[in-house]
Amino acid sequence: MTPAPAAPSALGSPTPAFPPPESLLMVTSPDLTSSPATKSPPLVDVDPPRIVPRRHVGRWLTAAVALLFFAMVLNSVIRNDAFQWDVVGRYFTTAAVLDGLLLSLWLTAVVMVLGFLLGTLLAVMRLSANPVLRTLSWGYVWIFRSTPLLVQLLFWFNIGALYPTLGLGIPFGPEFITFKTVNLLGPTLTAVIGLTLHETAYAAEVVRGGILSVDAGQTEAAQALGLSRRRTLRRIVVPQAMRSIVPTAGNMLIGTLKGTSIVSVLAVHDLLYSVQLIYNQTYQIIPLLMVATLWYIAVTTVLSAGQFYVERYYARGNSRTLPPTPLQRLRGHLTAVRLRLRAATAADARPAIGGDR
Repeated sequence: MTPAPAAPSALGSPTPAFPPPESLLMVTSPDLTSSPATKSPPLVDVDPPRIVPRRHVGRWLTAAVALLFFAMVLNSVIRNDAFQWDVVGRYFTTAAVLDGLLLSLWLTAVVMVLGFLLGTLLAVMRLSANPVLRTLSWGYVWIFRSTPLLVQLLFWFNIGALYPTLGLGIPFGPEFITFKTVNLLGPTLTAVIGLTLHETAYAAEVVRGGILSVDAGQTEAAQALGLSRRRTLRRIVVPQAMRSIVPTAGNMLIGTLKGTSIVSVLAVHDLLYSVQLIYNQTYQIIPLLMVATLWYIAVTTVLSAGQFYVERYYARGNSRTLPPTPLQRLRGHLTAVRLRLRAATAADARPAIGGDR
């Protein structure tokens, strides 16, 4: 049987016909009767290619220079006899220093709580539809942010020169209760009032910025569900705004802790003033200042760690995976080092290619 002739293509050239099934079988079927000499050689166990990470030479050089500089600074501080570290250790836990530290911590806690309570109220007033409330809130923030803190403290400390007596009563009418400001405002109370009023102005802007960071669709969805404005603010807006408020609030907390040292000008027995009283008697200025510095560093470190965990708590609804804690980060580094050592040991124990089997 002869094959059919090739059909002409569209261009006029004949198109080759398909070969018969027998020829396909002859071409594609393997030769099972071939001699052993023509067989392919056995497969050799070849190691897969190793992936070598890129070497960051500049990064390691920068880290080495930074560590060298840090070691030089640390060595100059530790081995400098002018710091008198024995005197620092002697006065570090004395009763006067600890009492001053407790007063500084108490001032910081009271000022932050009162400042953020009043600041939240001012922030809500600033976002209100009432033009009078908006104007009053803006005016308060404008005045107290424009005046230095030291000037405010000195002003409140000398308030008796302007208002010898204060009273409660009807405006432009009789007064029901009157009292003298000299007997009312002592140094500690003056420090609390001055620091709180100053902190309130900054806390109001922090809370207002956090509220504005929440998407407007959240409020619209709450209104669609029939929630009141107060409930929407308390249960929906504020919890989401905390992600923006907490970092700045933590920064303000640390700043307030260090800012309490300015009340020493009012003879308030905080940490710095207690240290000053000691070195005015012993004339050991540098070691006593180092005592105050170390205590400020220690407390700031604790507050920074607390800020990290508070931020991590409010980040639960924002990210799929929470940022690792320092302990988890350390465990991750140790696990990575262990896996690298295990991989290197396994690579060294693997036999060479083409060796004895």
